Amino acid sequence: RHQEAPRRVKRAWVIPPISVSENHKRIPHLLVQIKSDKQQPGGVIYSIKGPGVDEEPLGIFSIDKFTGKVFLNAMLDREENDRFRLKAFALDLGGTTLEDPTDLEIIVVDQNDNRPLFRQDVFTGHVVEGAEPGTCVMTVDATDADDPDTDNAALRYSILEQGAGGMFSINTTTGEICTASAGLDRESVGVYNLTVQAADMSGDGLTTTATAVIYLQDINDNPPEFTKEEFSMEVEEQAAGVDVGKVFVHDKDLAGSPNWLAKFTILEGDPEGAFTIRTDPHTNDGVISVAKPLDHEVRDRFELTVSVQNEQPLEPSAPPSPRALATVRVRVRDVNEAPTFRENPRRVTVLEGAPPGTSVTTYTASDPDTRQLQTISYALLYDPAEWLQMNPHTGTVRTKRELLHPSAFLQGGWYIALVLARDDAEPPLSATGTLSIEILEVNDHAPLLQPPAAVVCGRPGRGGSLLLGATDEDRPPHGAPFHFQLSPQHPQLARNWSITRFNVTHAVLAVLVELPEGPYSLPLLLRDSGTPPQERQQLLNISVCPCGREGVCEDGVLAAATAGAGITLGALMIILGSIILLLCECDPRPPSRPPLRPAPTQQPKPQGSVPDAYDINQLRHPELLLPRAKAPTRRDAPLSPASPPAPRTLPSSPSDIEDFINEGLEAADGDPSVPPYDTALIYDYEGSGSVGSALSSIVSSLTDEDQDYDYLSEWGPRFQRLADLYG
Repeated sequence: RHQEAPRRVKRAWVIPPISVSENHKRIPHLLVQIKSDKQQPGGVIYSIKGPGVDEEPLGIFSIDKFTGKVFLNAMLDREENDRFRLKAFALDLGGTTLEDPTDLEIIVVDQNDNRPLFRQDVFTGHVVEGAEPGTCVMTVDATDADDPDTDNAALRYSILEQGAGGMFSINTTTGEICTASAGLDRESVGVYNLTVQAADMSGDGLTTTATAVIYLQDINDNPPEFTKEEFSMEVEEQAAGVDVGKVFVHDKDLAGSPNWLAKFTILEGDPEGAFTIRTDPHTNDGVISVAKPLDHEVRDRFELTVSVQNEQPLEPSAPPSPRALATVRVRVRDVNEAPTFRENPRRVTVLEGAPPGTSVTTYTASDPDTRQLQTISYALLYDPAEWLQMNPHTGTVRTKRELLHPSAFLQGGWYIALVLARDDAEPPLSATGTLSIEILEVNDHAPLLQPPAAVVCGRPGRGGSLLLGATDEDRPPHGAPFHFQLSPQHPQLARNWSITRFNVTHAVLAVLVELPEGPYSLPLLLRDSGTPPQERQQLLNISVCPCGREGVCEDGVLAAATAGAGITLGALMIILGSIILLLCECDPRPPSRPPLRPAPTQQPKPQGSVPDAYDINQLRHPELLLPRAKAPTRRDAPLSPASPPAPRTLPSSPSDIEDFINEGLEAADGDPSVPPYDTALIYDYEGSGSVGSALSSIVSSLTDEDQDYDYLSEWGPRFQRLADLYG
């Protein structure tokens, strides 16, 4: 048998793991140089792939494709990636693989760069008072993000501060806190606050602190005691179920706990069971009550023996109570008994807006003194809004005026009144009853459109929409959701506009076709969800403006449109007067007549701006937004001839004129003394003695045809030229 000839085994292309410390700051850093055994005449091209190269996180490693040197290009964080597994490739210049891809593993070495962190800032524990030493209370624990296999994450615990006494200790390895000595007394110290520390590197590294709060749990080691040995009280005869008085006790244990809560017993003096005693849970006092009606003529005095103890049994180590018994003396008083309302409070309902005289209820009381034949009379003791009237003999309550929402006298829709019932004994006694009237909401208000005016772009899909809202004075369920729609009386509106619901209180008005710029008045129908529903048709005044690239009004158009919609009359007159003043004083004609005082007029519209002249009637009545005839120029003659003033320079470009107008608009809108644009201006009285007398209030008519300028001739010589212009 022939032996096989030895064969050459192909050596694997193996790269041992490479270790590099996290937070390495010398960047770039050479990690390793890989080299293929198969050298080619033209050289070898090296490359690497994997996380940190062409996978996230990118850009951490790179390789010199000719030398095979692998570099670290960024600082590493072991807590994010503790190792990287890459693939190394060797190719010839033509891209052919020379070696099988080999693994390149880069291990990130941990540094102590993370401080320990407690799982909580405050730890809470409980232990009973009087606990024996070594009783474990709680455990505090912390974590460290460093490598758990190194000392960087080896934690040790300690107590930095716990106050006087040194009552607690901590296990340095586990963080368990236990009692260190005896003598824990809740009545002396109820809460202990400990400051605990965790340190890595087995206690010699980075540290952090937290707070451990330990509450001592109460035990019943203090018996209750009466504050005195005897108590005195009195009660009216025939009074059943009423409280006679209190007996007071004191207990040092935790207030509100079963160890503190007292339990009372009537031991002697009440064989008929006329009295009961209970514990007030808030004060721990004993409350004595009448269990059965008492008769002064049968027995007018009682002497009761009462005992007290805790709900929980005392600890064997607790001392006995020196004052566990008390004597209670009760005197029965013979008095007239007051009337009583069997139903108190009386709750009734009344519809909102019920007319005066509507019957509300009959609210009467009864008199326990049935043998005395007493008569009860009634009166309203408290009626803050004076809405009610009451029959003094029958107790019938009726409305005196309409009960309406909203009102400052209503509390959550309820009106509270007090009724007084009085008997005719000597002396008379009375009782008070509470009458609670719920004012049921009636749907008596239609929703109101908000806003009443707006500006939108006139192009569909490019900002040509508006968010509409509504308000309703009615309370739920007679308000939202609201229903918005175009007026059914104008079906042609649906060709240009649409309304879709946005939510229960809003809807979106959208432009369906491209609209020319200008004012529009849309009649809308709004309806609420009440029963029955209320609806109202309202006008929405819209200014359609040319759209810009972003679907909003072009620069200057929106500001001018919104300013025009809310500009005041006085501000408008000031702005227009200033414009005409500039134009008139810059007139190049020779001064053949005395200088004129300019008044508002229309001027040519600069390109890219809004009209310089506004019709006041249109601002007050948007439904009149129709083309108007040009307003006449009004001029006033001066008192005496004078040299013409030096002409002012007119702005040289439309943009300068627009800036001038916008400055005037901003100044006028910012003036707090200017009234709204639709308010008639009331001029101050200027006194007597002037030729022209005082200016009267000016109220614009609806149209120019309604204006009567004949009265200008009656204003005197100062206004003669104005009368000639308008006459």
